[in-house]
Amino acid sequence: MNIVIVHDSRLPVSKYGGIERVIWYLGKEFVKMGHQVTYLVKSGSVCPFANVKTLDKQRPISRQIPENTDLVNFHFQPEEPVPYPFLVSIHGNLPAGTSFFRTTNFVSKNHAFRYGADAYVWNGLDWDDYGMPELCKHDQYVHFLGKAAWRVKNVRGAIRMAAVNSTEIKILGGTRINVKMGLRITWSKWATFYGMVGGEEKCRLLKSSRGLIFPVLWHEPFGLAMIESLYFGCPVLGTRYGSLPEIITDETGYLSGSMQDLTNAFSSLDSYNRRLCHEYVVDKFNSKEMAKNYLRLYETVLNGREINKKVPCYRPDRNVIP
Repeated sequence: MNIVIVHDSRLPVSKYGGIERVIWYLGKEFVKMGHQVTYLVKSGSVCPFANVKTLDKQRPISRQIPENTDLVNFHFQPEEPVPYPFLVSIHGNLPAGTSFFRTTNFVSKNHAFRYGADAYVWNGLDWDDYGMPELCKHDQYVHFLGKAAWRVKNVRGAIRMAAVNSTEIKILGGTRINVKMGLRITWSKWATFYGMVGGEEKCRLLKSSRGLIFPVLWHEPFGLAMIESLYFGCPVLGTRYGSLPEIITDETGYLSGSMQDLTNAFSSLDSYNRRLCHEYVVDKFNSKEMAKNYLRLYETVLNGREINKKVPCYRPDRNVIP
């Protein structure tokens, strides 16, 4: 099959790069399975295992798709359909009033549910790129991983939880002085900031952490931060928003709508089996499994069958705070 993957980003991934990381591994797995992949992405992109074409946002996308394409997989909401079978993969929370195509999939069951959809595929990663974890030891700090400038990620809540427990928290994805989304300065002596990190530095910091503190205040569509942390044996303390109850089990972390309960749960971090956390995500959230599930959706689309019973649309009644 000739598959075109479209996203308005540059490949390969730089630093965190959530969606970029997902589509890179998705294409890589397709090639391993014998398919041909073309990325239609930003100028400057390179890829050793797939064809790369530069996406020109000033031209109709339909004119940029290779003629021999079997299916196009958009990883953003396109403005117009294309004259090929296509799937639209939504990775974020889009606002009320967004118009969706019927061939749209989401990245978790909860994500799809909140838009009245049926189709979803969990994200997966190629764990070979993450090196071997050290599951038998860790340091005394915990970590936060995500775009800390977004208030809904609740980095302040994570820092408060650590401070009450007199525990250092390393912030991966934020700075002490933030001006991007309103001036905020974090004075806490318990927080150490590392900015947007990726690659070996991120893996090194996760490898030695006691656990991920993830008290998000929005419906997390998926949350790569959780599975990356679990890979290194880090249990997760988080809220019950969005996909968190799908990903975090009783054996891999603790979820609660109460910040006090989450703060108290610090005392149990070292009781989790770090090897079980690691093996759980390696088996369930790997890029091969993700690619197989995407191919099932592709085949459904190519056979003219519906992947959603209804056209997805924003459902405010399904966005209640847990």
